[in-house]
Formats: sequence, structure tokens, C-alpha cells
Amino acid sequence: MAKKIRVLIVDDSAVVRQTMSEILSSDPQIEVMSTAGDPFIAAERIREEIPDVITLDVEMPRMDGITFLHKIMSQHPIPVVMCSSLTEKGSETALKALEYGAVEIIQKPRMGTKGFLEESRVRICDAIKAAAQARVRKVTPVRAVAPKLTADVIMDKPKSHAMMQTTEKVVVVGASTGGTEALRVFLESLPADSPGIVIVQHMPEGFTRAFSQRLDGLCRISVKEAADNDTVVRGRALIAPGNHHLLLKRSGARYYVEVKDGPLVSRHRPSVDVLFRSAARYAGKNAVGVIMTGMGDDGAHGMLEMKEAGAINIAQDEASCIVFGMPNEAIKLGGVDHIRPLDAISREVLRLCS
Repeated sequence: MAKKIRVLIVDDSAVVRQTMSEILSSDPQIEVMSTAGDPFIAAERIREEIPDVITLDVEMPRMDGITFLHKIMSQHPIPVVMCSSLTEKGSETALKALEYGAVEIIQKPRMGTKGFLEESRVRICDAIKAAAQARVRKVTPVRAVAPKLTADVIMDKPKSHAMMQTTEKVVVVGASTGGTEALRVFLESLPADSPGIVIVQHMPEGFTRAFSQRLDGLCRISVKEAADNDTVVRGRALIAPGNHHLLLKRSGARYYVEVKDGPLVSRHRPSVDVLFRSAARYAGKNAVGVIMTGMGDDGAHGMLEMKEAGAINIAQDEASCIVFGMPNEAIKLGGVDHIRPLDAISREVLRLCS
């Protein structure tokens, strides 16, 4: 029998600690090792036993979560999943947490409808499993599983190739665990006149706007959270808003995006499979696909559909991934043409689009 993932929950709210414990304990692969109301108590727990994963609140008394994260990652790195309410201010703080070495950000569970709680359970448990597989390094700051749906629930599989004639290439990118920093490296290295880019990064609602604004300030291209009907143009990247699917569409020679609700696809919303299927349908051989670090197989089937429609696809290599799940699944399925380290992906994209 496989060893369970042992989790330490750190949150000043007793309600959140109880809810998180119930959510994590419902997964047979996860065991709640202990809980702590603040970082000082957590440090005592860690001295007694090293957990496989820590969930850590952002705002706590006596010591905030970011300071505690810094101490963990600079002294004895342990995979940390930040737990945030994701207010606008909280989003900026959560971005800082990723810079300091947090593996993932999840939204604090709240009581609500059965459907919301089930989706939260799936997302939180998946985040813990991804964190347990992650490669973490010392950082110095500068219940029954829900059915796994496919992209069929959002868009039918294309029955014919996209129109072949267009004046522009379009780049579609999918990422998950570790993807926030991977996307920064990729986008920062692109010139101002790069082909239009559409991105799905698995993120909770309320987080993607701050993430887009941060990248916009770092990159030569412009970066924004996608809005319905935004045009895909050279020199701009559009990032799927959290908790919404993002589809590439086309009218004549104009590419644009559609922001759409719907169920979890491949256990995610937004889903990379949904974006990639839409690229297969509406861009065909005019598309370049990129799949980056992340757990699971979201994007693998969509990338194969893109290749079958004539697109050229790139996967991030294992050595540069935090978690090699998504790229590996796409490679195994046969949808990948090139495997490249993170720092070479931008050059390969530009070469294919030239």
C-alpha cells in the first residue's frame, strides 16, 4: 500500500482548520498529520515530525505566513501550499509567496452549495498531491472523486481542419503547478512584437488579475487577464481568468477569445484541454502549442488534437519542470513535436512562428 501524503495545516481559523482537515481526510491518499493555529505552533509540530506538505494561511497573528514561508524555504525546504482568501490585496501577497517558493495557491474553502464544496475538495486535494511531487529548493527571496470530464462538455471535437489561410500565427500555452514562475521566464524573454499568446494557468478566481498585472510590469509584451471578445494581437498575452474556461475563436483573419463558464474539465476550470481543442478547431496549422510544468494530464488530449489539426507543439523538459506530469502525459500521448528546457521555449516558439 502506497504511503499516504502527510499534511500539516497551519491557519489561525479553527473553522478553516476543521474544514481543511475534513476535505483532506476524505482522500485516501492524504493524511492530516496535525494542525496549528500559528507558525510558532507549526514549528513545534515540524520539530516533532517533518510533514510531506504544509498548507499555510497568509494572514496570521504573531508571524505572517509569508515570513514563515521564507524561514521554511531558506532553512529546510518543504512543499508549501498557500491558503488565501484571495482578496485583491491577498492576491499580491500570494504572488510574493510564489516568489518565495510556495508550490501552489489555493482558495480558502468556504461553506456553500454541495457543488462548490465538491469542486473545492477536488482542487485542494489535487494541489496537495501536486505539491508532494514537486521539487523544492532553498529559496532566497528576490469522498468519491468527482467524474473527470473532458473538453466535450465545453466544445465538440473538431470534425474538420481549421481554415488554412491566415496572416498570423497564434501561440497557446497551458501550465499548472510551478507555472507562474515558468510563465514569467517564458514571457520575459519575448520581444515586443511576439505573436499573440493565449494562456491557461490553473489559478483560483481573484488571483489572475494581479498575476497578469505583475507580468505586464516585467515583460516587453503586454499581459492582461482575458475578457470576453478580446482580440489576440501581436505583442500581447491573454491569461484565462480564474474559475472560467478560455477558448480561442476566429472571425475571418481575426483571432479573439471567449470566456466561458461550465463544469470542471480534466478536473480544472480553466482547463488547458478546452483552450487547446479550440485552437485545433479555429487555428489548426497556424497554432503553436506549449505545455509546461504541472500535475495530471490536462492539456494532453487537446495537444494531440492540435497536432492532428497541423499545429506544432512544444513540451517543457523534465529537468526544468517543478512537476513533470502534464508535459509527460502529452509526450506519451504523441502530441508533442519538440521537448525543450524552460529557458529555450521562447526561442523555439519564435523560430516556429517566423
